[in-house]
Amino acid sequence: MKKIFFMLFILPFAIGCDGGSANNNNPNIPNYAVNLQINLNLPAYSNLQFPGNRIIDFSQGARGIVVFNTGSGFVAYDLACPNIAFTICTTPMSVTQGSINATCDCDDTVYSLYTGQSAGQQYPMKAYRVNLNGSTLVITN
Repeated sequence: MKKIFFMLFILPFAIGCDGGSANNNNPNIPNYAVNLQINLNLPAYSNLQFPGNRIIDFSQGARGIVVFNTGSGFVAYDLACPNIAFTICTTPMSVTQGSINATCDCDDTVYSLYTGQSAGQQYPMKAYRVNLNGSTLVITN
């Protein structure tokens, strides 16, 4: 009997786990394959070693990728505006030097680079997986 109660108590928690993947079910941003590797030992990426800094790479993703050091790890987001159709807003979001935010230039919505969120918006910035392998960041989807 105790086993049944234990299972009924644990089951909702087990089903509720998402496996750590980002929810990227955004109809506004197409899914392009992403496999970006950033060697943190290279001078071009040395500023990523410090919290609050970021780099931008326009070679991958829908409109480019911003990689940001949160202080407790790294996050990577697509620079396509998440709440406007991809074909309507054709410019990447802008990230001002020293800023911790990204701005969608099509509607002036500001998104936090720490969370990818913007208050009152349906979709957050499209997140990518970031793994640190030695001194190399590997960003994939």
